[in-house]
Amino acid sequence: MLADIQNNTLIPTVIEQSGRGERAFDIYSRLLKERIIFLVGPVNDHTANLVVAQLLFLESENPDK
Repeated sequence: MLADIQNNTLIPTVIEQSGRGERAFDIYSRLLKERIIFLVGPVNDHTANLVVAQLLFLESENPDK
């Protein structure tokens, strides 16, 4: 399954099944859930802010990891 975003880039979607049913994640959200941050392209102010936001989110979710 693929999702379409603003700049017409296709992003793979993964389906996770649990006792509560199925849930679809874009691959980057699924990787973040596993504490993996994926960065592609040049680092500029925008991409640096995105990475810092993800790191802060992960820190708030589990400060011991």
